[in-house]
Amino acid sequence: MKIKRVTMENIAQACGLSRNTVSKVFNNRGSVPNETRQMIFKTAQELGYPVVIHDSPRDIQTSVQNIALLTSHMPANYHFGTFFIPAFADQLSREGYVLTMCEITPEELVSCHLPGHISVENTAGILGIELFDKEYHNMLCGLDIPVLFVDTYFGIHTTPMRCDVISMENMSSSYALTSHVISSGASRLGFVGDIQHCNSFYERWLGFCAALDGAGLPLDKRLCILEQDSAQYGNSEWLFSKINQMPAMPDALICANDFLALQVMSVLKLHNISIPDDIMITGFDGTPQSTIVDPPLTTAQIPSVDIGRLAAETLLARINNPNRPFQRVYVSTPPQWRKSTAR
Repeated sequence: MKIKRVTMENIAQACGLSRNTVSKVFNNRGSVPNETRQMIFKTAQELGYPVVIHDSPRDIQTSVQNIALLTSHMPANYHFGTFFIPAFADQLSREGYVLTMCEITPEELVSCHLPGHISVENTAGILGIELFDKEYHNMLCGLDIPVLFVDTYFGIHTTPMRCDVISMENMSSSYALTSHVISSGASRLGFVGDIQHCNSFYERWLGFCAALDGAGLPLDKRLCILEQDSAQYGNSEWLFSKINQMPAMPDALICANDFLALQVMSVLKLHNISIPDDIMITGFDGTPQSTIVDPPLTTAQIPSVDIGRLAAETLLARINNPNRPFQRVYVSTPPQWRKSTAR
C-alpha cells in the first residue's frame, strides 16, 4: 500500500495553526515564538515529516537541512519551471531537505548579495533557475556551498566550470526544427528571441544557423527579431512593427521558446496571416499552451518533471561528495511535430 506523504498542510492542521506559520518555521522566515516553533517540529516528527528534533530551540532551527532555490523571475505559465519545481521539491523532501524559494531583487542582483533571510551556514545547497547574470553566478560559486544551475548565462562555455549545470538539448533540437521547415519548402527563415538572454537561447540560435548552413541557405538577420529580452515582445503592436519592417514575409520563424512563438502567432492571426500556409512557426519548451493554440504549435518538448528529479539527484550527489568533478548535463528535448509547420 502506498504511504501518503506528510505535507506542511497536515502539520498545520494537527497544530491548529495556519499553513503560513508552519511554512515560516521550515523556511526560516519571519518571527515565530519559540514555543510555537517547538510544537511545530515536535508534531512534524510525530507525523513522520523529515526533521531532527533537539532540546534547544536554536538547535531545532538549524537542524533543518535547507536548499535555497534562487531565481530572478518566478516561473509563469509558459515556463518549464511550473512542473520542474514540484518534482525537485518532492525529491528533496524525501531525503529530509526543505526547499526555500527566493526571488532575487534587482538590487540584490546588482550588488551580488543573497536575500537577507538566507543563511549560508544553514544552507546545504543552492539551485539557480532563470538566473542569467554572470557576476551573480560567480558570487554563488564562491560561497563554498554546492551550487547547481538549470540553464545559465550566455557565454558559460568560455569560463571554467565551478558548479554543476543541467541544460536542455538545445542545439540539435533547434537544428531539427529548422531542417523540418526547410524540408517543407521554407527558404526564407528568421529567428525570434534575444540570443544573448541565456545559454539556451544562444544554443538554439546556433542550431538554427547550422541548419541554414547545412541546407546552403543564407542567414538574413533582416528576417530576424533579435532585440534584448527587455524589449516589448509581449506588445502586439511592437511585435508586428518588427515583422512589418522585414524586406519580405519569411516562410518560417524559429522562435527561441513557446512564449515568443505564441505571441508571434497571435499577432499574425490578428493581421489575417495564415499559419502555416503563409508562414510556419516553431517554438521550444513544450508548454501545455502549445497543444491548445490554433493551429497546435510545433515545438521541442522539455521533460520538466524528469529534469526536476535529475536536478535534485545531482545537487544531493554534490552535497554528499563535494570534491567530485563538476558536470554539465544535457537532457534530450524531442521535437513535437504539429500543424503550425504542416504544409
